[in-house]
Amino acid sequence: MSRLLGGTLERVCKAVLLLCLLHFLVAVILYFDVYAQHLAFFSRFSARGPSRALHPAASSSTNCSRPNATAPSSGLPEAPSARPGPTAPVLPPCPDSPPGLVGRLLIEFTSPMPLERVQRENPGVLLGGRYTPPDCTPAQTVAVIIPFRHREHHLRYWLHYLHPILRRQRLRYGIYVINQHGEDTFNRAKLLNVGFLEALKEDSTYNCFIFSDVDLVPMDDRNLYRCGDQPRHFAIAMDKFGFRLPYAGYFGGVSGLNKSQFLRINGFPNEYWGWGGEDDDIFNRFTKIQNTKLTMKRDGIGSVRYQVLEVSRQPLFTNITVDIGRPPSWPPRG
Repeated sequence: MSRLLGGTLERVCKAVLLLCLLHFLVAVILYFDVYAQHLAFFSRFSARGPSRALHPAASSSTNCSRPNATAPSSGLPEAPSARPGPTAPVLPPCPDSPPGLVGRLLIEFTSPMPLERVQRENPGVLLGGRYTPPDCTPAQTVAVIIPFRHREHHLRYWLHYLHPILRRQRLRYGIYVINQHGEDTFNRAKLLNVGFLEALKEDSTYNCFIFSDVDLVPMDDRNLYRCGDQPRHFAIAMDKFGFRLPYAGYFGGVSGLNKSQFLRINGFPNEYWGWGGEDDDIFNRFTKIQNTKLTMKRDGIGSVRYQVLEVSRQPLFTNITVDIGRPPSWPPRG
């Protein structure tokens, strides 16, 4: 019985000894493996760092043996040897039919509308009323131009409704309020010409221009504020006219032209002082009626005269106050 017990203990001791030896061998292998990894890491680091400083791209005639030696100049400015920074991601084109549109809108003008509230509702709009979609690249850069004087109440509501609409339409845009200085007769069309020129001074990439009265708000955000192959009339149905045009050929309210279309008709007429008349002239310029063809060559964007008094970039729009002169002594047209 004692021999059997002794033999069993001997086998157990041998097994424990073998396990200890195996554990020691594994520990030694892991130690050398980790040491080799650290050694390789530090060797790569030291080879990557100093090599850039010690081996510049120089010609064979460069003498760098002395600490402060200067390589002979080639007469050309040297490019900085900075590491290339991260490239900006390439955004896809914005869709023709934006997915976030909601359709018919409930428009009301009774609730108080401070500009601070409108600003809080549109955190992505930059100073001057500029906006660019963060997730896609629009095909057009749109300048929205508003002829203006003493309509602050309407302007607050316009900004409240239009900024969210234009953002949902995935537009890159800027808002320009062209404020007529003084109390002389209002000249809507001349202010639109001024807005076209001043917007291009700020950003020459504008290629679509939306001309909008300050009291007109779209009732459906699927009415996309973009330019097409032909001049576009956006206000084809207004509530004050029973949702129909007041007469055939009416082109007032809100219209859109690309840059080449606007220049082709020489902009808008400058001689219409007071409300009305300029819309018909603008429509006639598109249809090239004979009498208008004669006047559009001398009266338009090429003949507009004005003086900029102030440019103020507000959080939601750019205000440009201008002196456009006084109406002539004869009765105003329209």
